[in-house]
Amino acid sequence: MRRKDVGPPPEDFDMTEAMGYVAAACTTFAFVPQAVRVWRTRSADDISLTMYLTTIVGVCLWIAYGLRIHSTPLIAANVTTLALALAIVVGKQVSKRRG
Repeated sequence: MRRKDVGPPPEDFDMTEAMGYVAAACTTFAFVPQAVRVWRTRSADDISLTMYLTTIVGVCLWIAYGLRIHSTPLIAANVTTLALALAIVVGKQVSKRRG
């Protein structure tokens, strides 16, 4: 059986943009298990506040960069990551006050 040549992708398909969305999804959703764990257990004793605050600063800079270069995947991923990182920091602070 001969393989049929499918030709180049359609002009509106941008492989680089698709790679950006996949990379964004991977790095963003990496924060989900930690955020879920903090909220379920109501404990964030093992979480490094310095690491998350540094991450938040970096993510804010990525959002600014994404806005400047008009990159939807970069902006979307980092806004989501920012929300998850902030949720973890809030969980850390609530946990600290309780215990």
